[in-house]
Amino acid sequence: MDRSTALGRLKKTVAAGRPIIGGGAGTGISAKSAEAGGIDLLIVYNSGRYRMAGRGSLAGLLAYGDANAIVMEMADEVLPVVKDTPVLAGVNGTDPFRVMGRFLDQVKEAGFAGVQNFPTVGLIDGVFRQNLEETGMGFDLEIEMIAAARDRDLLTAPYVFDAAQATAMAEAGADVLVPHMGLTTKGTIGAHTALTLDECVERIQAMRDAAVAVDPDILVLCHGGPIADPADAQYVLTHTDGVVGFFGASSIERLPTEAGIRRQTEDFKSVVIRP
Repeated sequence: MDRSTALGRLKKTVAAGRPIIGGGAGTGISAKSAEAGGIDLLIVYNSGRYRMAGRGSLAGLLAYGDANAIVMEMADEVLPVVKDTPVLAGVNGTDPFRVMGRFLDQVKEAGFAGVQNFPTVGLIDGVFRQNLEETGMGFDLEIEMIAAARDRDLLTAPYVFDAAQATAMAEAGADVLVPHMGLTTKGTIGAHTALTLDECVERIQAMRDAAVAVDPDILVLCHGGPIADPADAQYVLTHTDGVVGFFGASSIERLPTEAGIRRQTEDFKSVVIRP
């Protein structure tokens, strides 16, 4: 699916008063099930593989594998089973072993409709983050990657972590902006340290306003932290202005899998045998 078709669908959804829902797809069955539920966007990135293997999503930021290579491997599992939903690739824009323009060409040729900046150094703070920026592996490369993807007519849906980044990504040509509230809570491998929903509302609104000041047509979704369940997403959408949907990774595939398999197993264990 090309960028204009995908973006047109998203805008039509908003115009009809319905939220845009995006979701991570760490496996083919996740993608098939989410599409059956009416999802608007699917995103394939390396954390999906770790998450659905029972590891924390932040494994995607550590040296457990080649993030960009993993995404291309996952493409062979996910893309063939998706019938009519735009699928984005999570691209590690700071990868020093990729000629990024050439890699984005490969992403498009593989059949992805667009990109998202993941793994992202936006989730890293402190001295380590400062050192990454100082040694040529900073967030500016993720902004450059999004701009290069837009030049290739790929749909762009970057994560941002503050108003300045929201402005920069909008200037780079982002179609969809996703203010990131941190690692998702809840479930067996979710975060315990997180913002409150009200803190999320304030931060998301600030990022949305900064982006819209650059591009009034940009679409803004919320993601992460305590925004884990549909009720959480509803709270954020109710208390913000101009936020038009939700993107979930753990929320769409990990949490339902954990709960569903456990419940099904418990139901089978309640079956009785004849004495």
